Amino acid sequence: MPLRLLVAAALCIAAHCVPAATPSRGEQAPAAATAASLEGERAARAVLDAIDAVVRIKVKAVPDARSLRTLGREREGSGIVIAPSGLILTIGYLILEADTIEVTDNAGKTVSASVAFYDHASGFGLVRPAIPLPAKGALLGNSGEVSAAERLIFATHGGKESASLATVASKRRFAGYWEYLIDDAIFTVPPRGDHSGAALINREGRLVGIGSLIVADAASPSRRTPGNMFVPIDLVKPIVAEIAAGRARETARPWIGLSTQEVEGRLFVLRVQEDGPAAAAGLKAGDIILGIGGDQVESLEQFYMKLWSAGPPGAAIRLNVLQGTNIREVEVRSMDRQQFMRTKSSL
Repeated sequence: MPLRLLVAAALCIAAHCVPAATPSRGEQAPAAATAASLEGERAARAVLDAIDAVVRIKVKAVPDARSLRTLGREREGSGIVIAPSGLILTIGYLILEADTIEVTDNAGKTVSASVAFYDHASGFGLVRPAIPLPAKGALLGNSGEVSAAERLIFATHGGKESASLATVASKRRFAGYWEYLIDDAIFTVPPRGDHSGAALINREGRLVGIGSLIVADAASPSRRTPGNMFVPIDLVKPIVAEIAAGRARETARPWIGLSTQEVEGRLFVLRVQEDGPAAAAGLKAGDIILGIGGDQVESLEQFYMKLWSAGPPGAAIRLNVLQGTNIREVEVRSMDRQQFMRTKSSL
């Protein structure tokens, strides 16, 4: 289906598209029908405003960024201006260790920007444009109210022509291999490759999610269904409120620098961050994590919950590890991941 028709369908969703009964000659439309029509028009306008608030973000990381291997130095994706702060919300990995940031709105205006906040816990990033953008901005919705099979709007930079419909395939906890765990992640179908920082907008024109990944199991972990994963907007609300109030938010957790995959109840180390805490303790790709603090772990969720409950960054983490045919207890001195990253100010 052409994109213009998909967007028209999205606007139809916003307006609910409930046909009103045709009044007989001389009969006035019922007040309720008129009110519903006006409400639909307001919702459709809010949807258009939200789509217009989606911008392009181009980032160049610092030359010696630790994330070059996984993310590259030049990155591009989307973000969305949020009202009333004027900050741009995006997915955090785009702006990790940023050297320069350029933001382009749908009118073609490009301005420089800076990192306002990067939250490792949720995965969100907030960008502050050097000068305010003219977009009205989108209001934050309630991602907790999003339900399976709901039809939403998937919007990237480029205006209406870059918007399409998405259907919620599932909502569930998501554990990422990079020491990442969130509740109520939103999984949508069909998949789109331009998901980084994309906006997920509901029928009222409110933002309910930010695009993070393309996945193979959108409907269920046990069934192959290609789709996208969105970080739910409810996780960013307290962050935005505190930044708007001029307060810094502390979300640091103990981090050890492991990329780990869960396979049939075993946790295999895929990669060890060079110069990170786990590397310093002697862990290597191919090791198997059996336990933490003497307690057996069989899932990424168990592993992360025990890791993060061990204390603040700097806490000693005791891992039970299978290396080859030997089981070892390895002590890893955790740290704040943000302090490990390199920024312009650290060069």
